[in-house]
Amino acid sequence: MQLAIKLIFAQVGIDRVIDNGTATSQSIAEGWDKQWLDLLQNNTNNNLYGSLTNLGIFFAVGTLLFFMIQFLKDLISYEYTRPISALIWPFIVVVLLSNSGNGSILSNLTLGVRNFLNTANQQVLVTADANKTYQQALNMSIAEEVAGSFLRPCQSLTGEQQSQCFLKAGDKLNVLWRKYRDTYGNRSWINRLQIKVDNIKYGTVGSVSETSFNSLLGSTVQTSIKNFLVSLQYAFQNLIEATMLLIAALGPIALGSSLLPVAGKPIFAWLTGFLSMGIAKISFNIIAVLTSAVIVNGPGQNPNVDPDLMWFIIFLGILAPILSLLVAAAGGFAVFGAISNTASLVKERI
Repeated sequence: MQLAIKLIFAQVGIDRVIDNGTATSQSIAEGWDKQWLDLLQNNTNNNLYGSLTNLGIFFAVGTLLFFMIQFLKDLISYEYTRPISALIWPFIVVVLLSNSGNGSILSNLTLGVRNFLNTANQQVLVTADANKTYQQALNMSIAEEVAGSFLRPCQSLTGEQQSQCFLKAGDKLNVLWRKYRDTYGNRSWINRLQIKVDNIKYGTVGSVSETSFNSLLGSTVQTSIKNFLVSLQYAFQNLIEATMLLIAALGPIALGSSLLPVAGKPIFAWLTGFLSMGIAKISFNIIAVLTSAVIVNGPGQNPNVDPDLMWFIIFLGILAPILSLLVAAAGGFAVFGAISNTASLVKERI
């Protein structure tokens, strides 16, 4: 995905652009992993999570008074039956908030859940070479803009200068065609785009009007819009990571407030929010992969069609994030209901 963003601005050094795009994508993923470890595991006595854990302990101590009042009330009303089961909550809070310096049990469990969600997400991407399919569909959508970024400077030139400009651009584009074919094979969409470019390069010098040029390889306005939308869906994925990290940091406060004698425990809402963000992340990738497969296996292999894939960029940048959040919200309600019902059932049985 980062490769596609870099290619939009490619003017020189295609090999370097592709390599840097891959490296940037990997470094961002590793950067989030490091941030999670620094927050939840490394030296948690002296970092933000340690401070929030102390705040969670303060909330736990403060709400313990309300818990004891409710406990004594139930003790009188139910004669030792149900109140005994309620004692499990203080025990859970104390155990999960205990900090040994390498992370509390809660922080380790949170990191474990995040790793589980990431593993499930990676399995979605690995299935049927989904990451390659997604990148191919994205490259199909912005390939004309990539080619146009090389050829458009030649449009304002005339005569021999234009011919030399087309020649230099053609050398760079030949590297691009080779990279595309080495990665995706000899696809129809690559041949179709190469024919478009050749019609401009080898046409009569100065005969290609701005309107005809834009109809073949798109306009600078369309390039800017596509770049914004691709960046938007990339920002959404980073926003999901940041939101999950924020929710993870608030875990101790939610746990410390769970001694309040209310039906819906804050820890349940916290867990629901954390899992909902994981569902949103996985949902977005599933939507992107399925839509990409439709494009790659449809117009990508049909030499007789030349579709406008602007809809795909709009779908990824705006509609897919909205849809994934709606799915996550529905899943979150289901998870919260399941956790609450399970807790109530366990409480009645104990």
